[in-house]
Amino acid sequence: MLQINHIHHIAIICSDYQKSKHFYSEILSFKIIREVYRAERQSYKLDLSVNGIYQIELFSFPNPVARASRPEACGLRHLAFEVNNVQKTRSYLLRQSVGCEDIRIDEFTEKAFFFIEDPDGLPIEFYETN
Repeated sequence: MLQINHIHHIAIICSDYQKSKHFYSEILSFKIIREVYRAERQSYKLDLSVNGIYQIELFSFPNPVARASRPEACGLRHLAFEVNNVQKTRSYLLRQSVGCEDIRIDEFTEKAFFFIEDPDGLPIEFYETN
């Protein structure tokens, strides 16, 4: 039987590297582990730590293809981050001029959540587990 321990990283390709770097490292406060420029690919790769447990790899490439649609395109639907307090998280993001959807309640778990978009329109969910 195959044994998978946990998710190692999530890779995201962005269209504007500096804008996305600011969003993920400054607004979402993910710690930068390392940043490299790969000249042969004309590409940056930024490794970000998500609370010291998970890792996001942020890539830039010249002229990346746009996402097909939001959010029902085949493939990754959205990223979801667990937070202690959805209301405080939403208030903080609004103060950072990030557009936030209204808070909703999961009909099955009765937990609060809401969505934002990253600079390229990737849906990001914040989900309260307390």
